[in-house]
Amino acid sequence: MRNFLSFLTSKTFLIQLGLALLVSGVLIFLSMQWLKSTTDHGEFVQVPDLSKKSVTEMRDVLGGMDLRYEVVDSANFDPQYPRFSIIEQNPPAGSKVKKNRKIYVTVNPSGYKTVTVPDIIQVTRRNATSMLRAVGLDVDKVTYIDELGKDMVYRIRFEGKYIKPGDKLARTSSIELVCGNGTVPDEARIKAQTKE
Repeated sequence: MRNFLSFLTSKTFLIQLGLALLVSGVLIFLSMQWLKSTTDHGEFVQVPDLSKKSVTEMRDVLGGMDLRYEVVDSANFDPQYPRFSIIEQNPPAGSKVKKNRKIYVTVNPSGYKTVTVPDIIQVTRRNATSMLRAVGLDVDKVTYIDELGKDMVYRIRFEGKYIKPGDKLARTSSIELVCGNGTVPDEARIKAQTKE
């Protein structure tokens, strides 16, 4: 133990320790300089606002800033943005990123996707409204006709024309339900009286 303590205080050990610290310091310094030069340490590019730009405009802007991009298709049409324009980006506008960073952009589709009109004939108005909302359609108006089934759907109209279950409409379209008012139609009364 005494030999070990005398070795720790010897001139040879102290010289070796000093050389090891010096070499370590030089290696750390050189590594930091190399990292700084290869990673552009401290040099950032501010991400531009790509909102509502077309894909072509976005390409030009990002190409001039040494940024890459990846287009992500969106299934949800947003009417507040032009068709085929950028509706989202990641990282967001104003973020500071390194050159050659990939920017992910979401493009607005050409319009609402189409949905199939469910079979709501002979279904109550309340249930029919729920079924329509479940597929993305709205009930704009309800009109009543003389039919025995009160609040029962007998017909469906879209933009003034009759449609049938299975027809395709753009999502968020508003349709009209034609329901019974609970009154027996005159034709049914006449047929019933003639049979007697």
